[in-house]
Amino acid sequence: MNRWLVVLGAVLIQINLGAVYAWSLFNQPLIDKFGWAREDVVVTFSITIAVFAFATIFAGRLQDHIGPRWVATIGGLLLGIGLLLSSQATSLLQLYFFYGVIGGIGIGMTYVCPLSACVKWFPDKRGFISGVAVAGFGLGGLIYKPLIGYLIELSGVSSTFMYLGIIYLLFVIAGAQLLKNPTEEQVVKYQPKQQTSINQVKTFVDTSNQFTPKQMLRTQQFYLLWFMFLFGSVSGLMVISFAVDIGVEMANLELEQAGNAVMVIALFNAAGRIVWGKLSDRFGRKSTLITIYGLTAGMMFYMSTGMMNYALFLMAVSLIGFCFGGFLALFPSVTADYFGVRNMGSNYGFMYQAYGLSAFVGPMVVKSLPFTSAFLLAGCICIVAIILARVIEVPKIIPGERLLEREA
Repeated sequence: MNRWLVVLGAVLIQINLGAVYAWSLFNQPLIDKFGWAREDVVVTFSITIAVFAFATIFAGRLQDHIGPRWVATIGGLLLGIGLLLSSQATSLLQLYFFYGVIGGIGIGMTYVCPLSACVKWFPDKRGFISGVAVAGFGLGGLIYKPLIGYLIELSGVSSTFMYLGIIYLLFVIAGAQLLKNPTEEQVVKYQPKQQTSINQVKTFVDTSNQFTPKQMLRTQQFYLLWFMFLFGSVSGLMVISFAVDIGVEMANLELEQAGNAVMVIALFNAAGRIVWGKLSDRFGRKSTLITIYGLTAGMMFYMSTGMMNYALFLMAVSLIGFCFGGFLALFPSVTADYFGVRNMGSNYGFMYQAYGLSAFVGPMVVKSLPFTSAFLLAGCICIVAIILARVIEVPKIIPGERLLEREA
């Protein structure tokens, strides 16, 4: 099998899953149709992200046992069904359950499958290929934005849910059929002949260092990496979630001008996933992460001064989005590098909970503190992440633990 077909399936899936980031387009139409309060409608998105992140744990474990194709197919079915049921929702509770819970489970089940499969097929390009896979997710909202807007204007919000449900069913399930795990012989075939950098972690060539989730959770490295992921995600999301408000309040921009940041961030976010992933293959995951955290900290400290005009505002949020994309591209590869690829789905499901939590922590920090104080705090936790990145080392399975695991 040509391994680039797996990438094609991964990108096709991720673009459709990433359409969840276009949720804000549904807020006003739902308010107009049902008379619901804005804050109640927005909760739907929070439920979706929380359920999506939590579902990756179980989906990852399941796909490690039965393969990515079946799990992604089931996820695509659930996502499509959730949207179809949402088209019939007449109460907030129905919307929360159909879109937030059923749809969120569908996204979570599907999300981890293409990532895990791609990382296994490309041991020689883990960073780059992870970046390509998650770039599709970052672009999903941007690609679907005009389509969703057109459908809402043409047929109303409820019918739009129905049409999207059909589209997701078709494309996600089609992409899932291209997902397949490589054989051990194929993994060996694509192993890099040598490390591309002295900073590259040794698990690139140490195929025996395969951690189960239980073994991974017993290592201090997992928790250090988990907090690093949390700190980076919190810093990015507190800017991305409030980009328009930051432009209006701190750069004194008109609403329309500040709104341009949304599209700019989406483009730089997607580009960052590919660029940082590629750089990490060449210069090592640790060095690349330190660079990303350093740039994020620098931008956060600058933004905390409050000295911004339109050009500086766009530059700042673009660089934050670019670095944020790097975090999402590198941590799947980091998980594989440190804990092996055999249980990649399960292990990354646990690691991904840091991102799920950050979706609540980042916005909560901004709501609790002035922008300048929130950015100063974000800069400080990025410095902490740099320190953690410098001291963390690749864990090793104790031979007795590996023997016991095999016997079990």
